[in-house]
Amino acid sequence: MPSIEYAGVCPELGFGVGLRAPHYRDFLQRRPKVDWLEVHTENYLDAGGWDRHVLEELRRDYPISVHGVGLGLGSARGFSQQHLARVRELVNAIQPVLVSEHLCWGAVGDRHLNDLLPLPLTTEALTLLCERVDAVQQTLGRQILLENVSTYLRYRDDAMTETEFLAALAERTGCGVLLDINNLFVNQCNHGEDAHQALLDLPTHVVGEMHLAGHLITPDAVVDHHGDRVAGAVWDLYEQAVRRFGTVSTLIEWDTDIPVLDVLLREAELARSTARRAQEETCRAIG
Repeated sequence: MPSIEYAGVCPELGFGVGLRAPHYRDFLQRRPKVDWLEVHTENYLDAGGWDRHVLEELRRDYPISVHGVGLGLGSARGFSQQHLARVRELVNAIQPVLVSEHLCWGAVGDRHLNDLLPLPLTTEALTLLCERVDAVQQTLGRQILLENVSTYLRYRDDAMTETEFLAALAERTGCGVLLDINNLFVNQCNHGEDAHQALLDLPTHVVGEMHLAGHLITPDAVVDHHGDRVAGAVWDLYEQAVRRFGTVSTLIEWDTDIPVLDVLLREAELARSTARRAQEETCRAIG
């Protein structure tokens, strides 16, 4: 049985952007119109400082999601209990609407590799991740979402797809899924995987958030660099995701070559109009 009972559909926050340091003063001075904000957990673990001050100020006016990149839940020797305790302190202080992490590993012994590395998609790894997710949800006292990651290799011993793995993980632990649409497309390009089938692998009720971002096409691989506008093919895939999962909370991620804030806000509005169009087409098809 899951350690945290799945609470049904996550709140629909609308269309948000990631809060990044170059935009702090913009947000503080003019409180731009956007539905919600997401922050990288590890940037706000210290109880004091400028970053935490900005977050404390903005949480009064915007729903907040915290998105972790540091636990590395699939690492063989486990994750840092000290790190998890700091995450718990942040969650208790900020009271975010959503809490998420990545389906990955990131440490060997006491060496942290500072990357979101792909798991072997095996039954043994699934058992391990169920234990880890249960432990995190018990510690935080709430459901978390796990994000599919972009990868540049797959393992010979994989017994299932990443979305099949996530569906089983959600069923066993009560966690939800943060579905990164750009990552699905990147993996389709890099591995020949079927991004459309990936959408069908996930039960409709487990997806609590979606991410949209830009990618970089190189001669060797497609790289999930979060440094450009969302590509047309990713918008098309997002429309299909909305038809399947509805208008779950959707975020624009932009982490490299960060432009002025208004560029991100326009991308969020484009996500809104794209989702609205997909919904309207679905309604017409149903009749």
